[in-house]
Amino acid sequence: MSIGALDAASAYGRALNVGKAGGGGLARPVSSPGGGGFGEMIEQMVGNAATSMRAAEGASAKQVAGRGDLIDVVTAMGAAETALDTVVAVRDRMVSAYQDIMRLQI
Repeated sequence: MSIGALDAASAYGRALNVGKAGGGGLARPVSSPGGGGFGEMIEQMVGNAATSMRAAEGASAKQVAGRGDLIDVVTAMGAAETALDTVVAVRDRMVSAYQDIMRLQI
């Protein structure tokens, strides 16, 4: 049985909605005192990764047009790669945790 990242994310979303309804048996997500919950953290991380990738693409386009600096392109590409690697690692851990939870016997 293979569980994709979108399946795990949609299951987490359903769990959040059940908790917000008030009677589904799941508690509300725990949030830190200074900010939002896990979903907001993931949303911010994905947004930052997308922004980094857009910046790298823009720097690359400037370099191709002859108006950019190669150092800026390499720096932007490195930042985008790091952001994408982080998002993929979090996704893999989330899917793994979901699979572990689904293996638990009730």
